[in-house]
Amino acid sequence: MKNEIRETVDLSQVPSPCYVLEAEKLRANLRLIRDVQDRAGVKIILAFKAFALWDAFPIIREMFDSATASSLAEARLAAEELGSPAYTYAPVYSAGEIDEILANSRHITFNSLTQLERHEPAVRRAGHHVSVGLRVNPELGQVETDLYNPCVPGSRLGILSSALPSRLPSIVEGLHCHALCESGAEQTANLVGTFERSFGPWLDQIKWVNFGGGHLMTREGYDVELLVETLRGFRERHPHLQVILEPGSAFAWQTGFLLSTVEDIVENAGIRTAILNVSFACHMPDCLEMPYKPVIRGAHFDPVEGLPTYRMGGNSCLSGDYVGDWSFDEPLKVGDRVVFEDMIHYTTVKTTMFNGVTHPSIAIFDPKAGGLRVVRKFSYSDYRERMG
Repeated sequence: MKNEIRETVDLSQVPSPCYVLEAEKLRANLRLIRDVQDRAGVKIILAFKAFALWDAFPIIREMFDSATASSLAEARLAAEELGSPAYTYAPVYSAGEIDEILANSRHITFNSLTQLERHEPAVRRAGHHVSVGLRVNPELGQVETDLYNPCVPGSRLGILSSALPSRLPSIVEGLHCHALCESGAEQTANLVGTFERSFGPWLDQIKWVNFGGGHLMTREGYDVELLVETLRGFRERHPHLQVILEPGSAFAWQTGFLLSTVEDIVENAGIRTAILNVSFACHMPDCLEMPYKPVIRGAHFDPVEGLPTYRMGGNSCLSGDYVGDWSFDEPLKVGDRVVFEDMIHYTTVKTTMFNGVTHPSIAIFDPKAGGLRVVRKFSYSDYRERMG
């Protein structure tokens, strides 16, 4: 199911800088994910770590009602704004937050047996409304970038099969196995097979399995049928288990852009840099962390000999706040607008206010709700109040 929604946002009406979520593109993703959920017979929930724009939750609720959280703040967001207690996992929980986390959760997954032991009294105080799980590590490295690889050797995330007792603690009802990052269905099939081989002895002791996130089923070319077949096969082999997936990027993949403006053009050692009113370090951090080069609307992704070519520079004072190079059919000039595509997932959730540079506004374009709506503008007070 390819996303065929055409761009209809009038850029002249969008403040710069601004993230713009396109609601119809989000709905197209939701329909595809819902189709997978229904045909595979699993439960799919939104991972807030990739997308947490709560002004868009009414759109999410058109087809989905649950989310996964990795902190107290995210658990509260699920309960208070999405309207459903969270499926919560964090590498560690503090004693000062565990009771409130439990109050806002329906599942809680512990990263270690020691964390479970430490917080079991709190879980029992919370009552039976919270189902307890353990995160396990299948030791299956399919993510090339170590920063995003949950199974990198020596990982702090999850319990190895060799460290699990033959009988799980009686309070444990599920196993959580997250080992992917923007991966294909082939990697999910590998994960499911490895999980069964590594943790098969414990499957008759539990009620649910969570195969985590990283299932980028809305990406063009993703083998959706293989995903459905893989999940159906697992359920047929283990009919007593509820199966949960918690993708993040898949929900918001290709659903919007970041609009910026050229503020200056400088040249040094033959390299022309267009300095923008946004920052890669502050507003598009994965471009530097992954790293990856984003698509710019109307530009040639790879430099073309003979065409005006520019490096894109951010407006922070960090020396490495740049990415490049792109070619354009016409020379750029101060005041031109530059649109970075696919800048909704893992952007707004990761932005910083380093240097105090102006944070992009957030807008939602929804033809069903009257068009463009700016839902948040950031000001000096947002920066100031974070400092004290």
